[in-house]
Amino acid sequence: MRNMLIYPFVLLIKGYQFLISPLLPSTCRYDPTCSHYAIEALQTHGFLKGTSLAIKRFGSCHPWGGSGYDPVPKKDKK
Repeated sequence: MRNMLIYPFVLLIKGYQFLISPLLPSTCRYDPTCSHYAIEALQTHGFLKGTSLAIKRFGSCHPWGGSGYDPVPKKDKK
């Protein structure tokens, strides 16, 4: 069930990566890029937390935001 919920969003992001991103100048200040981060966050944390992490990351990707290596946080073991 979890994969069914995130699959359309991962597909949408991959479509952006392969169809739109190559046409634009590279502007992401982070490693991994924001789109790769979003996919990994969705796959690691599921839809709600993954989307929240991705939105937070997109919001900080601007000239006055952070930069450098910023991996997806590890999933908490309960």
